[in-house]
Formats: sequence, structure tokens, C-alpha cells
Amino acid sequence: MQVKLPFDEMLVDGVARDIYAAYADWLSNTPPEQLESKRQEAELLFRRVGITFNVYGETAGKERLIPFDVVPRLLAAREWKLLSDGAMQRVRALNMFLHDIYHSQDILRAGLVPNSILAHPQYRPEMIGVNVPGGVYAHIAGIDIVRTGEDQFYVLEDNLRTPSGVSYMLEDRRMMMRLFPELFRKYSVAPVEHYPHMLLNNLRAVAQPGIQEPTVVLMTPGAYNSAYFEHAFIAQQMGVELVEGQDLFVRGNAVYMRTTEGPKRVDVIYRRIDDEFIDPLNFNPDSMLGVPGLMTVYRNGGVTLANAVGTGVADDKSTYIHVPAMIRFYLGEEPILNNVPTYQLSKPDELQYVLDHLAELVVKEVQGSGGYGMLVGPAASRKELDEFRLRILSCPSNYIAQPTLALSTCPTLVEQGLAPRHVDLRPFVLSGKSVSMVPGALCRVAMKEGSLVVNSSQGGGTKDTWVLN
Repeated sequence: MQVKLPFDEMLVDGVARDIYAAYADWLSNTPPEQLESKRQEAELLFRRVGITFNVYGETAGKERLIPFDVVPRLLAAREWKLLSDGAMQRVRALNMFLHDIYHSQDILRAGLVPNSILAHPQYRPEMIGVNVPGGVYAHIAGIDIVRTGEDQFYVLEDNLRTPSGVSYMLEDRRMMMRLFPELFRKYSVAPVEHYPHMLLNNLRAVAQPGIQEPTVVLMTPGAYNSAYFEHAFIAQQMGVELVEGQDLFVRGNAVYMRTTEGPKRVDVIYRRIDDEFIDPLNFNPDSMLGVPGLMTVYRNGGVTLANAVGTGVADDKSTYIHVPAMIRFYLGEEPILNNVPTYQLSKPDELQYVLDHLAELVVKEVQGSGGYGMLVGPAASRKELDEFRLRILSCPSNYIAQPTLALSTCPTLVEQGLAPRHVDLRPFVLSGKSVSMVPGALCRVAMKEGSLVVNSSQGGGTKDTWVLN
């Protein structure tokens, strides 16, 4: 099967022509039935390992496999440096912003971020004046990035609360090395398997001062959580205990884990539980997932939580608008990565423009995630446009709007064979003693022709991301 990859599309991912030409030759010379056989083998192996997720709203326990595409996405080292430098710059500024709004609030007095952010539902007054170790609030951040042309990257959103997907980055690489070992002998692909080691070192680095051998645990809501596989996988890869709220208790100014040898003090909790459920004495009193008294110990410096409570105020889509200003304000630098031009529907003139051009835009809930609560105007029916218009008018401040971008595509194996499909990237930025990244990312792919929605809950799949040295 001859695969036609025009060079302008080849250069979308910044890979040198000769490298991409060799890659295209491999695709052309690999029979489609062989690729399909490899895809089926991957599906069987993923199912055996239990790499599944549960979609909220479906029957409890009904799990799905995320479609895995056996054709990797290639990025040149030069392009990766631009992308990673920009993502790390962004996270540095966001950490400084979070410290600022819970302390001196200089950026508010400067008028660069509106005071209304203090009324944001994810702003936690309980964190005012709390000094977190190293000034790190977002220890793990997932930055969603799309590419529209050579050296043109845009950030779609910042995920700072409990970003997920890194297990797929790691397992997709393992799968590709098992299915196509010859390709890894042919190409110099940067490794990603050291991510758990980097994560553990970063988490240990933010333990309270004076602790020589900090104990780290990963706290999960439990087996019915949609990302439970990832929680168990990351804990196992780091070599730390996977715990639920019932496994922990507070005594004095410390948190302890129940073990067969008696209580053991916990110094760092990598929590995959939202703020609302982490401590029933401070937030949702009906929560059975958290640890009573945990926030008191946290505020008093007896334990470190990663990510910090209150980070959600920085990953809201209405806050996203101000990140370039944060970079200039805190770092004195120009943003390396661009934001997507964004309309704030709380502003009457921008609201009117969006209503007049609804069929041309993407509209998102400011606190939405997973592809829910959004409208892709060019793909929407007249009925969907009319219904969404009413939703916007009922509470304009709940929404932002953005133009549809000419997202890059990547060859993808679908039922009809190889075809271009839209992709994005979620690299994971780690903050601890320093800010760092592994040279790889979760690559999400919209499996439906023409679709711009890559979320797994909406039918999207994943690819291995190769950064070529």
C-alpha cells in the first residue's frame, strides 16, 4: 500500500525530510493487514494487563479500552525543545501565581488578573498564608498543546488539579517496543521510562525540611474511579503504597498509614482526589474518600500534598486567558508558547460576537473537562447551536470561546487503512527541587474523520510519541 505523505504535512511535526521519508517508506512497505494484526495484538495485551477506564455516567464497573494506534507520532529534538521550554516556563509562572494569590496578591493589585478570581469556586481560603515546601503547588502538570504549523504551537489548557494520562504515555511506549523492536533499532528515540523515578524524586524533594527518608504514598478514591488503573500503575512503578482514605489517619500533627507492622508516618501524599473530598471536616462533610483532619495537618506543615489544595483556580479556562500576562509579570519573559485566542463571554461585546458567529467557534465550559460541556460549532446541527445558545445566555460567564484551529494531523490506522487524523499532545511537567520533563508525551488522536475532539471519553485514542534525537 502506497502511503502519500506530502512534505508540508511531514514538516508539521518538525521532523527532517530524510527521517520522515524513511518513516513513510516503512509505512508504505508494511502491509495493512500486518498493521491491523499488530493493532489487535496490542488490544489483547492491553486488555490482559487491565489498561481500561470507566466513563462517568455509564454503568458502574463498565470499562473501556482506549483505542491505541500503532503508528507513532514523530517530533524532532529541536521542536521538542521549543515545546518543553514553553511548557516548563508556563508551569513556573503558574506556581508563582498560586503562591501569590494565597499570599500578597500582587498580580491582583497590578490589575493583570481580576479580583473576581477570589470568588472562584476552586479558590480555597483555607490556603491563605500557607507556605508549601519549595513554593510548589502544581507538582504534576499536564499541558495540552496543539500544533498548527512549523514552529507554531498553541496551549489549549493547563491541567493542574489531578492531571491524568501519563500511564498511557508509558504503556504505549512499552507496547511499541514489543510490537516493532526493529524500528527502535532504526531510529534514535528518546526514552520516557524513567518518568516514575523522576516523579518520585520530585515528590521526595517537597517533603518538610529535616526529613531524611520521606515516605511517599499515592492516594486514590478507589477501584471505581475512572483512572484507577493509572493510580495503581504509577504507585507500582514508583515503588510506593497505593492507599485510600480509610488507610490513613491523623494523630497529632502527623498523618499515618495503617500497615501490618503498625502505624507508619506519611510525609508526602500524591493525591488523585479532588479538593472537595479530601477532608470531610473541611470540605464535603459527606465524603467517605478523604481523611478527617488532613487539612489541619497540611496547613500546619505536618504533611505535603501533591498537587496542593487550591490549584484548581489556576487551571480554569477563565484563568487560562491570563497566563501570558503571568509569565511577563513573574518571570519577566515573553511566552514561548501561545494561547489560543480566547473570547470571554462575561464581556458583553465578546459575548455578542460569539453569539453572532457560534457556528464558526468552539465554546467550552470554563470548568469543563473530558470533552464534556463544549460545542464545536462547525460540526454542530442547527438544533445543537440553538440549544447551546440558550445555555450561554443563561450564564455567559460559565463559557469561553475560541476559533477552530488548523490542527496538525498524523497518519493513523483506521478501518479504511491509513488516514490523517487530528492529534494533540499532553506533556507532563514535574516540579520539585527543579522543573523537569521526560522527552515524551501522551499523544491523543481523534479517531473519527474530521473530528477535533481527542478526549478518550468522546472516542479518542492514543499514540506513542517519539522525540527523535
